[in-house]
Amino acid sequence: MSLSRRGRILAAVAAALLLTAGIAEARVGRGGSFGSRGTRTYSTPAPTNTAPGAAPIQRSTTPQAAPGAAAQAPRAGQPGAAAAAQQRPGFFGGGFGGALMGGLLGAGLFGLLSGAGLFGGFSGFGSFLGLLLQIGLIILLVRLAMNWFRRRQEATAGGPGNMHARSAAGGPGQGPGQGLGRGLGLAGAGSQGRAAPASRPVEIVGADYAAFERLLQETQDAYSREDLAALRRLTTPEVASYLMEELTANASNGVINRVSDVNFLQGDLAEAWSEGDSDYATVAMKFSLRDVTFDRATNAIVDGDPTTPVTTTEIWTFRRMRGGDWLVSAIQQA
Repeated sequence: MSLSRRGRILAAVAAALLLTAGIAEARVGRGGSFGSRGTRTYSTPAPTNTAPGAAPIQRSTTPQAAPGAAAQAPRAGQPGAAAAAQQRPGFFGGGFGGALMGGLLGAGLFGLLSGAGLFGGFSGFGSFLGLLLQIGLIILLVRLAMNWFRRRQEATAGGPGNMHARSAAGGPGQGPGQGLGRGLGLAGAGSQGRAAPASRPVEIVGADYAAFERLLQETQDAYSREDLAALRRLTTPEVASYLMEELTANASNGVINRVSDVNFLQGDLAEAWSEGDSDYATVAMKFSLRDVTFDRATNAIVDGDPTTPVTTTEIWTFRRMRGGDWLVSAIQQA
């Protein structure tokens, strides 16, 4: 076999492998994990019986916060620097007591500089002892007054005005996620060792589950028909853009993916929460479908078996604006 012929054969095999890799997992998502889950985009969904684990989001328009970011003290010229400087205690401490002691020391130093001595104006040991007694009495009265004001401030800070702040931080009667976890029987849902985002639990009812199953089937069907208008109607703009990229790649490779007989088999709610004016629900879904890829020109089968359905498990997140319809917001592989 000549080298040129062998080179052509190797090139053909490489092209076939690249095409097969490009059409593997040809259904919606192609086996990738993409989209947005609000503030939980980069958090692992709570495990369920259907999907004990989920692959992390690989493509998302949601920015990822830098890990380990710590609060720093305000620098000079920044907002809050002046307030921090005012709260910094002086040599004698802060408050009225510090000002008093500073004033007494200043008066003594003025006496030294003017030549009258540290206690100029007082003669004899008796006068000096009387001065010490007066200073001690003043300091005692100032300390009593400061302690009284401090106790009053602490009592005010712990009153009813801060009840909402304690509840929001997970205080008694308002723990984050308690309503969702108990209502759906999902022990620890949404609390997988990560900081709880600023969100509220959302109740998912039968009509919502029916909408999730319908979106699974209609999204797969629209993808199979390459119906861009339907994909934009069923998914968020971000997810629609990713799916359009996949369809464009199929067209470039000269193939078309056809999905049929989508049957929902099993599903579990992992998390459901609200952020601002949006509700989110992450659902683990197991389903079967016929997934076949054809050559666009010849209609020959390139990948898949039209007679044998395949079963897969994915984690889909749905989002709805307050009062609107659910849309596919993210897809993750189990």
